[in-house]
Amino acid sequence: MEATILKITILKAAILKAAMSKFLLATLLLVSVSVNAQEATQQQPASVANQVQDLKNTVIKLNRDLFILEEELLFPANTQVAFFVSMDVGEFFQLDTIELKIDDKTVANYLYTDRQIDALFRGGVQRLFVGNVRNGEHEVSAFFTGRGPKGRDYKRAVSYRFEKDSNAKYLELKINDSERMHQPEFTVKEWQ
Repeated sequence: MEATILKITILKAAILKAAMSKFLLATLLLVSVSVNAQEATQQQPASVANQVQDLKNTVIKLNRDLFILEEELLFPANTQVAFFVSMDVGEFFQLDTIELKIDDKTVANYLYTDRQIDALFRGGVQRLFVGNVRNGEHEVSAFFTGRGPKGRDYKRAVSYRFEKDSNAKYLELKINDSERMHQPEFTVKEWQ
């Protein structure tokens, strides 16, 4: 198992090195063409400008590919876990902060602005945390702080155990009004 992980890590490092080399080569080509363009005579300005634009486009594409590769290397699907926040709240809770812990280790603290809370009220979903965890059982705890019923300070927590397998795991922290109990309700939902 460790040998396989080591091989994958070495392979990823080689891919990243190759991508970086391509990016550096494209950057050097762009600089070279820019210098040559400045030295070119006035007879071929359109041709040189087209070459410079083509090289700029190539650098942009390589940069995008490098970003995608970096995301795949930092958060491979076999270790990736992502947490999202959604809200269906009316009168019982006004969110201020969320603290997220995985296996008793704080991984995210977030202080919300009025605009972000408004976006969540209108059905938005916020990505709170993306990270890596090993396969196996884990416990997540989320601590919600805000204003509860009658404007009082309100702090509640929800804990959830989940099993991480070889696929990416997506979990949603949901805040809902409970009309029956006249208070907010906090739950965790696994996306399939």
